[in-house]
Amino acid sequence: MNAVTPTPLADLPAQLHTQGWALLSPADLLPALHLREADLEPLRATWHQLPADPHLRDGGHYRFRRHSCYVLDNVQGELIQAPHRAHWQPVTYNALHGGFERWFDPIEAEVSQHPAWRHLLTLLGQQFNTAKPVAQWFIEAHQFRVDTAGGIGRPTPEGAHRDGVDFVAVVMVGRHQVKGGETRVFEADGPHGVRFTLNEPWSVLLLDDARVIHESTPIQPLGEHGWRDTLVLTYRAGGFQGPSAYT
Repeated sequence: MNAVTPTPLADLPAQLHTQGWALLSPADLLPALHLREADLEPLRATWHQLPADPHLRDGGHYRFRRHSCYVLDNVQGELIQAPHRAHWQPVTYNALHGGFERWFDPIEAEVSQHPAWRHLLTLLGQQFNTAKPVAQWFIEAHQFRVDTAGGIGRPTPEGAHRDGVDFVAVVMVGRHQVKGGETRVFEADGPHGVRFTLNEPWSVLLLDDARVIHESTPIQPLGEHGWRDTLVLTYRAGGFQGPSAYT
């Protein structure tokens, strides 16, 4: 497994440009948000309230999630929640779950309206905009819990993949009594890659989706009930992904 050194916030755009991914530590993230880790506890607690993912095609019952969409105006710095919509990916990016509309319960209003949540989405959008300036980011936010009640939980049942967006941020929210869940990031058109485990709450993996593919290995329990909580944010220019009916 590779040793991965976190990237200072000021160096994130350059790091994304040179290698296509970067790791942001909570020691850099939290001061930029003007928060302490305790300030985020009300948000983290909402991961205990996620409904089951009804669309898993591998027959599993290990994933729970909520999903909402936002638009970030990079000129005004304004973040607006978009009307609730389905999550959609083409099969070219997600062979297992692509090609059909997946409706999930929306992220709860207390989360979407929380200042820390809004600051996080905006801060990451600003970093991505420095790396690739665009007028607006169309953001999809996914609260995920993968648990081990059935023995094994799969954070990425589709395997190594890209998401069909410009940038992806994977925020580690918490791990409880599990092993595994190794993160793997590889060049989309080359042989090089890294492997490491996101352990520390509020560490963030940032990805240039055009340049790298990523996956997380399955998790296994270390106790009676283990789980891994993440927030996955995708940033896309030009609009949300959707079938032709959306465009």
